[in-house]
Amino acid sequence: MPDLKAGFAQVDITPEEPIRMGGYGGRDEPSVGVLDPLMAKALAVEDAGGERGVIITTDVISFDLDFANVVLDDICKATGLERRQIIINSSHTHAGPIFGIRYQQCWELTPEQIEVIERYNKRVRQRMVEVVADALADMKPAELSWATGSTSFVMNRRKPTPTGVRNAPNPRGYVDRSVPVLRVTDPAGRLRGLLFGYACHNTTLGGANRMISANYAGFAYRYLERQHPGMQAMFLMGCGADANPYPRGTYDLCRQHGEALGAEVQRLLEEEGQEFQPVRGPLRIAFDHVDMPLEPQPTPEHLDAMRKQGQYYAKQADRIQAMIDSGKPWATHYRSPIAVWQFGEDLTLVRMSGEVVGDYIRLIERTIGPLNLWVAGYCADYFGYLPSARVHREGGYESHEFITGFGFLDVTVEDAVLSKVRTLAEKAGRPMPDTK
Repeated sequence: MPDLKAGFAQVDITPEEPIRMGGYGGRDEPSVGVLDPLMAKALAVEDAGGERGVIITTDVISFDLDFANVVLDDICKATGLERRQIIINSSHTHAGPIFGIRYQQCWELTPEQIEVIERYNKRVRQRMVEVVADALADMKPAELSWATGSTSFVMNRRKPTPTGVRNAPNPRGYVDRSVPVLRVTDPAGRLRGLLFGYACHNTTLGGANRMISANYAGFAYRYLERQHPGMQAMFLMGCGADANPYPRGTYDLCRQHGEALGAEVQRLLEEEGQEFQPVRGPLRIAFDHVDMPLEPQPTPEHLDAMRKQGQYYAKQADRIQAMIDSGKPWATHYRSPIAVWQFGEDLTLVRMSGEVVGDYIRLIERTIGPLNLWVAGYCADYFGYLPSARVHREGGYESHEFITGFGFLDVTVEDAVLSKVRTLAEKAGRPMPDTK
C-alpha cells in the first residue's frame, strides 16, 4: 500500500472584465480580450503520519506578500492547514492582470482601474480557498515518482557590453534547461497528475500584447492534458529571473515553446528505459523566513543617477525620496518566507520567494548537494529580483531593484539566503554532502 495520498483540483481565474496588465511597464491601457484561460491548480499530498502539504500553481504575474498573507489566512481558516504547509507558485505570465496589494504601487492606476483590480482580488481569494479545499477532498492513495528532462528554448538575457550588462539575448550566458517532473499515479499505475517545471521567464508574448494568456506555460500543461484526458498537469516556475524564451514575440511562438516543453515531459513518460525514481514519505517541512540585508539609505547623488536612467527609475527615485522625507527609519533587512520540503530521502523541494536568478541553482547545489533537488522561485512573496552576488556586482536589470517600502538588497544577500537554505535542509532531514 502506498505511504502517500494525493489530491488534485483546478479553478479558472481568468479576468471577467478588461483589466490593467502586469509585467511590462509600457502598457497603460486595460486588456482587450482573452487568448486562453488562466488557471489556479492544486496538488495536495499527505504522508502516512498525517503530515500534509499543498502546492498551488497560478497563471498570474506573482503574489505580493501583502496579498499572499491575505490568501494564506483565508486558506488556513477554511482548511486547518498551516502556512508552512502551503506553497503558492506563480507562472509569472506577462500576459495576465495586475493584482494584489503591494504590486499596485508599481503602476499609475485610475480609481476605476483600481476598482477592477480589487474585484479581481476578491475573486482570486475565493477561488484559492476553493481549489485547496477541493484538492484535500480529492485525497486518494497515490504513488509518486520523479525524473528530469531538458528542453532548449530558454536563453540567458544578461548580455555584457562595453557600457555594462544590458537586457538582451546572451547565448553564452548560464541558464538551467532542466525539466523536473513529478508523476502521480494511483496504485494500479494510472496517471492522475503531473507537476513539471522550467526556469524561464513566461514572456514569449511581448509588451505590445494586450490579450490575456497563460503564455508558454499554459500551452505546456494543456498539451499534456490533451495527451492524457482526465489527468491534471501543473507548471511550477523555477529560477528563471535572468532568462527569456527565445525567439519570442508571437502567440505562435508561445505554442511552440509550450508544446516543446510538454513534449519533453511526454517523452519522459514514454521513453523505454527511462526510470522515474520513487518519491516516498515521510514529508518533512522546514519553514522559516530569511532576513535579507539591505543597502544603506540612498544618497541624493544615487537618486539623481536613477532619474537619468529613464521614467521607470525616475518614479522609483521619487518613491524613495518620499520615504526619506517621511522620516521613517531606513530598513536594514527585508524579511521573506522560505522553505524546504523533504520527501523521505528521495526528493528535496526548495521553495524560494522573489524573481530568483539562475545562479542560485548552482549555488544551492554546492550548498546542500545536487542530488534529488528541485528549486522553485516565484513563491508567494513577490518583492522583485533576488540577485546573486555575481549579478549584483555586474549590474544590469536584475541586479538592483527597489523593494517597495524597504530598499535595495545588499550584495551579501547571497550568503544570507544560502545559509538559511542549508539550515532548513538540515532541519528537514535532507542527506547532506560531506563538506570535510
